[in-house]
Amino acid sequence: MDVRGFLDELLAEEEARACLVHLRELPAREPRLAPLDGLPEVVADRLRLLGIEGLYPHQRRALDALLEGRNVILATGTASGKTLAYNLAFATLALADPKRTALYLFPTKALARDQLRQLRELRLPQLRAGVYDGDTPRAERPLIRRNANVILTNPDMLHAGILPDHPRWADFFLRLSLVVVDEAHVARGVFGSHVALVLRRLRRLAARYGGEPRFALASATIGNPAELARRLVGLPFEAVTEDASPRGEKLFALWNPPVVDEGSGARRSALSEGSWLLARLVERGVRAIAFARSRRAAELLAEFARREVPADLRGRVRAYRAGYLPELRRELERALATGELLAVASTTALELGIDIGSLDAAVLVGYPGTRASMWQQAGRAGRREEASLAILVAQDDPLDQYLVAHPEDLFDRPPEDAVIDPGNPFILEPHLACAVREQPLAEEETAFFGEGAPAALARLEERGEVVRRGGRYHHRGRGSPHRAVDIRSASGRTFAIVVAGTGELLGTVDEARAHGQVHPGAVYLHQGEQYLVRELDLEAAVAVVEPADPDYYTQAADVTDLEVVEPLEGARTGDVPTFYGRVRVTDRVVGYRRVLVATGELLDTVPLELPPQELETRAVWWAIPDGVVDRAGISPAVLPGAAHAAEHAAIGLLPLVATCDRWDVGGVSTPLHPDTRTCAIFVYDGYPGGAGISERGFRARERWLEATLETVRTCPCARGCPSCIQSPKCGNGNEPLDKQGAVALLAAILGRRWG
Repeated sequence: MDVRGFLDELLAEEEARACLVHLRELPAREPRLAPLDGLPEVVADRLRLLGIEGLYPHQRRALDALLEGRNVILATGTASGKTLAYNLAFATLALADPKRTALYLFPTKALARDQLRQLRELRLPQLRAGVYDGDTPRAERPLIRRNANVILTNPDMLHAGILPDHPRWADFFLRLSLVVVDEAHVARGVFGSHVALVLRRLRRLAARYGGEPRFALASATIGNPAELARRLVGLPFEAVTEDASPRGEKLFALWNPPVVDEGSGARRSALSEGSWLLARLVERGVRAIAFARSRRAAELLAEFARREVPADLRGRVRAYRAGYLPELRRELERALATGELLAVASTTALELGIDIGSLDAAVLVGYPGTRASMWQQAGRAGRREEASLAILVAQDDPLDQYLVAHPEDLFDRPPEDAVIDPGNPFILEPHLACAVREQPLAEEETAFFGEGAPAALARLEERGEVVRRGGRYHHRGRGSPHRAVDIRSASGRTFAIVVAGTGELLGTVDEARAHGQVHPGAVYLHQGEQYLVRELDLEAAVAVVEPADPDYYTQAADVTDLEVVEPLEGARTGDVPTFYGRVRVTDRVVGYRRVLVATGELLDTVPLELPPQELETRAVWWAIPDGVVDRAGISPAVLPGAAHAAEHAAIGLLPLVATCDRWDVGGVSTPLHPDTRTCAIFVYDGYPGGAGISERGFRARERWLEATLETVRTCPCARGCPSCIQSPKCGNGNEPLDKQGAVALLAAILGRRWG
């Protein structure tokens, strides 16, 4: 692809030139190869048949470390050959001892099946691989369990299917030599904390049967690979991060849609702009992928692009997302890899390492939340040393607008750290109950689960879930605790969303989000289809919905109170005392607003009576003294709107310094908080026990607030817009908000005068 020619043609239009706010040229990189020395001859011969004459130095280093018995995390870029490194490690082990076994964990079922194909390409009879997950027919499972020495699965199946049934896996665990965790950067936040405890349960049971596997983790480039690996597995790791794989030249464009309303500052939607760019690529015959942040957005992105291209090309543009049947997903992957499809609009489902062939361009509709994800998505184009193009289309929100104005934050800063907290008691306690159920837990085995395990077991004992006898903890219940633990959820219960009349299960939602998302009267979106919630049964944990096609969407209205339980750390931001600690959040959904999709007009507000929900979590907060408010020149009448706007903007910019999404956190602001006795702004983790997000914000508070101030101050709108202080999740309907007051307050917090 002539990427420069395509850009020149695109920029011939004046409006398009105004949208291109930055172009970064990433030069090609020549490969460096290490010889195949030291590999078994049959393995080296298989590699040569596949056209592989040597290994990249990072592959060689990881392979040697694994064969020497060390744990390794390989954190390099897309298509850098991470899979081959751990496949060769186990092939070498299995050739030396055919009875050895390996367990490969992938975050998605599709990725496991794609990697099975790569394993089979080695054509080594010593590697007997099988996929064992929820899609595996039950009749085939015993055969796979008995005959396969490489099991490919996911953390969910390991938690709910393999570990509870460990006696049937006794021989496999005895011979377990290698555990692979692929795409380890996905295991962050609450999901990562769950995965960490599943891996600790695996290590404990493997040790019981006599196995002592080494671990190989593969990750995108992140800021703290060795730390993440250690916290995930509980063992020391060697990090391999120098990427010596080849790379073609890449042009990376930052694209800001044009302002369509000077007064409000509203821009053309990123979805419309992204579909226009995708259509231009298709018309030029360029093989491309476009990423959107939701299932519905991916469907719309593909549909809008199809409408803009000639009729003979429309069938070559498709959508791809979770929720499709496996057969359809695999057919789309094949069609994209062979070139039958020219373009696909996808969710993050194709961000991971599924082989989709050689693409020329990637369009990112909105910043995906982390630089690691951004590089993963951009890296899906140009995977075979050809020149490629990546375009990031900014959304109308504070973070995207800040980043396109500060490209150095995208291209020149190191990747973010991935944060997990396996010591979170709300996650640790259920997994300890599972561990005790799997096998009575000796007191010395608590070391597998970290320093918080003894206290967590004491709480389980106090609640009567476990009992201590003869130096071991035993499970007391009859039912399995595994069923109550959803490792992709933070709350204890999961609400089922069921279609009235048919009983079809549409999906699930965390208990913490059920009141706000599936309350009676809510419009619920699933796979691009709209449903109306008719009933929310709190006792049965079921939301009953029916198909509908309203011309409005709904927004929950809530009232939130926050109590400071315990400050854990204190510091200062300018002249303002700043804290990180434990808080108790009480939230009650009191109604919902119906808003016209076409115009944004508020139709009405419908009251609701739902019980309050309580959340114990972690928060960062600023206790703003009266003197700082006075220095900002903010009157008592303006203060509520100024603090509220500053809170919204800070939440929008938090992903700049912490690996999260704005939907992962909540906020409270008030002119006078009873616990601080000052004006206060709180930003808290939206998960029981916390997820490490607000702590990262506390550590980077100066940079966080500096970016927040600049984003609000430089936004071209007059009174506030989605690019600066308006929030799509505000329970008060974005009232009151005061943009100029927020600028003055943020400046004063940072120790500056404004105006």
